[in-house]
Amino acid sequence: MPSDSRPTHHPRRRRRLAVAVATAVAVAASALTTSPAVARVTRVAPQTVRSNPGTDNVAVEWNRTLLSLVEATGLQPASIQPTRDFALMSAAVYDAVDAIDPDHPQYLLHLRAPRGASRTAAAAQAAHDVLTAMFPTFSGALDQQLATDLATVPASRARSAGVRVGARAAARLLRIRRNDGALVTPPTYHSTGRPGDFRPAPPDVAPPVFTHWGAVTPFTLRSGHQFRPPPPAALSSRTYAAAVNEVERVGKDTSRARTAEQTLVAGFWAGPIQNYWNAIAEGVSVSHHDSLETSARTFALLDLALADATIAMYDAKYTYRLWRPVTAVRGADADDNPRTTGDPGWTPLAPTPADPSYPGAHSTLSSAAATVLTSLYGHRVPVTVTSPVMPGVIRSFDSFHEAALEAGLSRIYAGLHTRMDHRAGLLLGARVGRYTLRHALRQRPHRADPAHPQA
Repeated sequence: MPSDSRPTHHPRRRRRLAVAVATAVAVAASALTTSPAVARVTRVAPQTVRSNPGTDNVAVEWNRTLLSLVEATGLQPASIQPTRDFALMSAAVYDAVDAIDPDHPQYLLHLRAPRGASRTAAAAQAAHDVLTAMFPTFSGALDQQLATDLATVPASRARSAGVRVGARAAARLLRIRRNDGALVTPPTYHSTGRPGDFRPAPPDVAPPVFTHWGAVTPFTLRSGHQFRPPPPAALSSRTYAAAVNEVERVGKDTSRARTAEQTLVAGFWAGPIQNYWNAIAEGVSVSHHDSLETSARTFALLDLALADATIAMYDAKYTYRLWRPVTAVRGADADDNPRTTGDPGWTPLAPTPADPSYPGAHSTLSSAAATVLTSLYGHRVPVTVTSPVMPGVIRSFDSFHEAALEAGLSRIYAGLHTRMDHRAGLLLGARVGRYTLRHALRQRPHRADPAHPQA
């Protein structure tokens, strides 16, 4: 039996985002804009919620570690998007693992390693090296996790070869991404003050964030504007009025039009959306008993799509600079639309994020994730999701796309987005997801790595 396949019995670390998922879906992106999400909700006492059972799959394990790191605050500059962290680690792990099989396509690096090299060692070393570069204050804990993983692989040439290729994958990918635009100082945003133009939203009036992110070099897309959606509807249009009037009605903090279920949905999905989808992918991988190679591919495709969807989303946000619902509703008397009426005291259910409204982040990233995971796991497989911000509540869906639809709609119920934002996000995310599936993992050239022919 290969060393990577031997069972291990050491305890794994506590799982911070519990998600029991068996998954897959396929609903076209166009259907997402019209079909309602149908979810079953179960309330349980928080102490009865259990994390997934232990796994010896190091791709899953290190994904959980990164989830724990990004859930903490202050570990990275506030101008760094966590989707970049996930893409860097997942791509390095994937290319390190697949370097051992010369018949598999790789993401970018086209590395070579002996066929007998340890995949566990390669994946663990690649993940460790990426995370220690991005979270240096946690290097001690990460070093210990790596040592624990490597201890499950007998000392041998196979382990050494795996360690070498994992280290090479991380180092080369970090070097390639060093000047990708993520680390520049975000430019200061200046609002024109005209109706429709985004301005910092009350009550915090926080300065806009991620003003530079639309110019970050994508991981797979040709550019951040490759799939830029068309402009939002004009402020004077019926479409705009319908969208603003809907969020005014259901998204107000004291709304009587919003149902108890919609209020629950708004709170359930209030956390960073990429964390939900990485946890969902983790649960799917565990429930399907995926191999390390399969899990590595799943996380690579998912996180490359999420990273590029984030870049594309911010490109559109700061291109169109559409004001948020709280500003739109309060300032409706100045929008030159007789179908809207201003309400100076209107307040959304949830705090408004510090960036423009169009397109919506939850809709964009969820659609990209659902597109990728549906392609990998099939259609209409049950999905069960828990929330890091609402312990004890479990929501179940019949597909990835149903979960994605609800995640996007949650932001209308919370008073943070309009249906225009939601629809544009769903379509943008689906296009990014499909492009990632077609182009992210490229067939390796039939030649050895000239610098390291055998790792």
